[in-house]
Amino acid sequence: MPTVVHIENGAKGKQATIRYAGGGGAIHRMSTGNPHLLDMNEKAREGTKHEHGMTLWQAIKLYPKAVAWSAMLSTALIMEGYDIVLLGSFFAFPTFRQKFGEKQADGTYQLSAAWQSGLSNGAVAGEIIGLFINGIMSERFGYRRAMIWSLAATIPLIAILFFAKNTATLQVGEVLLGIPWGVFQTLTTAYASEVCPVALRAYLTTYVNLCWIFGQMIAAGILRIMLSRKDEWSWRIPYALQWIWPVPIIVGVIFAPESPWWLVRQGRVADAKKALLRLTSKSDPTFDVDQTVAMIVHTNDLEMEISVGTSYLDCFKGVDLRRTEIACLAWAIQNLCGSAFMGYSTYFYEQAGFPTDKAFDLSLAQYGIGFIGSIGSWFLMSYFGRRSLYLWGLFIMTILLFIIGFIALAPDSSTGATWAVGSMLLVYTFVYDITIGPVCYSIIAEISSVRLRTKTIVLARNLYNMCGIMNNVITPFMLNPSAWNWRGKTGFFWGSICTLCFIWTYFRLPEPKGRTFGELDILFERKITARKFDTTVVDPFASTDIFKRTDSLDSDKLTFAPDD
Repeated sequence: MPTVVHIENGAKGKQATIRYAGGGGAIHRMSTGNPHLLDMNEKAREGTKHEHGMTLWQAIKLYPKAVAWSAMLSTALIMEGYDIVLLGSFFAFPTFRQKFGEKQADGTYQLSAAWQSGLSNGAVAGEIIGLFINGIMSERFGYRRAMIWSLAATIPLIAILFFAKNTATLQVGEVLLGIPWGVFQTLTTAYASEVCPVALRAYLTTYVNLCWIFGQMIAAGILRIMLSRKDEWSWRIPYALQWIWPVPIIVGVIFAPESPWWLVRQGRVADAKKALLRLTSKSDPTFDVDQTVAMIVHTNDLEMEISVGTSYLDCFKGVDLRRTEIACLAWAIQNLCGSAFMGYSTYFYEQAGFPTDKAFDLSLAQYGIGFIGSIGSWFLMSYFGRRSLYLWGLFIMTILLFIIGFIALAPDSSTGATWAVGSMLLVYTFVYDITIGPVCYSIIAEISSVRLRTKTIVLARNLYNMCGIMNNVITPFMLNPSAWNWRGKTGFFWGSICTLCFIWTYFRLPEPKGRTFGELDILFERKITARKFDTTVVDPFASTDIFKRTDSLDSDKLTFAPDD
């Protein structure tokens, strides 16, 4: 029988009702098969309490090595962000178009919309393959080995792009290089979420997005420099620069500690303790590594009771089906909210009427704004959480997309309208990169269960990639003057889709801010609605049932009463 806890505040005489979610049946089943559960529970409870009481600065001082190792692995995403922008920008690059494009009636060269779609989707197709491989490989061999093998594979594959003589060779290179990129996309996010405490989780997972933007900035800057060259090295040099990254990152990963959560899932608890000691410093005398290990073990055991399996199929069973839905659609929204404008920004600016050099200048400014926005999201997330940023981000972007569409109704000869569209896209980029762009990575890493994290992230990223394929098919046709030639009017299309994304987010996206993985397990097991996630008190170590909270008050007195 559920019980309502009435909280009476002594100072104000107010009352509130609290929804309390305990471990319930799962804890009872665990205690049946584990006679040492009470001792482990106590250690895990203290470890959880220590994490909740940790400020951001305390977490940085205690986990400085975890921050460094996570940042180093996430650097691999610079490579993917770099190449994605490289290819999209090459469609507006004169020497690249002359080499791989077709001569038009006006004497200029253009890659056909079909080849633009094919090349863009080549990398995405490879990423889908790499993602599924990573879901199996990283869980079986560990994050470190999977990362090293994938980085090593990029070294010969970059050569295919560098020595390409026709579009077919470029296509092969993009597909094959997409496979290790697919590994980077999910492995870095999962690793970041598992080597740090709750206070650092949002920052390290969203840093993954910052690396992606950093790669975009580098690509835009290199292409702007190469724009003055008129030979084939103007596009070969940007491809060659990708060889800078793999070897240094491989060396770093060799010395990096493995995820303690992965080690616990493999039954290697002693190794998990050693990994935690390598991830932490001795700055906090109250930190007890055994308590943190007990918390990890407890969460792993709890999930085994809630949902025993760890296969892809288990992501669609029971309580994990809801978690998979949230992860998949939250990531898909990144591609469904009109962000295709940013990926094709240089080409979009050129088709909107800007000279080629100005188009590249605006793209460079766009990625700089995105970089600033991503850093800004770190501060906003600590105050507003993930759900609020997603909702407000989608709301503002919807308005901006419709504004772009209406401005595009102006005559093509209007210089003011051209600059207005460019300005709106810069504002859109800032809003995206301070909300949806980085926050998504934090949501994906937190929403998925620990035992199914890698596979859930794989499924989510693959839905994102499938939506990306759709974008890469239709966007060139929308912008290409030899196809649909919608140009800025594309804002009407994406504004409508963005509205639907806002509606789904309001009803389905919960707030994981400040929750440990064990607490999130209980919230999902108890089927707490998305809008009540942040107002529900959770104790994953109790065997009690659910209570309801309608307000949050500091209490002096607790009185128990039957539920009405």
